Amino acid sequence: MRVHLLDGTYELFRHFYAMPKQSDRDGHEVAAIIGVLGSVLGMFEGGATHLGVATDHVIESFRNDLWAGYKTSEGTGDGRRGLGDGGVRGG
Repeated sequence: MRVHLLDGTYELFRHFYAMPKQSDRDGHEVAAIIGVLGSVLGMFEGGATHLGVATDHVIESFRNDLWAGYKTSEGTGDGRRGLGDGGVRGG
């Protein structure tokens, strides 16, 4: 058995900024999702048998007062498409 734990928030962030912009037919940005899925497939092709994914929740702290824009919840409303309530919903 080979178990991998994926930092889902980091991977989405990393792929969002690393991948060329790409939209689905409805205009939603999908490049980060494509990038993360490519990484996950690579893990399984490399021998992973199990995968756990951990994600962050927005937690505002004193750092938000020190640095403008630090891990704010801005833009997380409709753009998350259900990621915070149990999984991705089909569209």
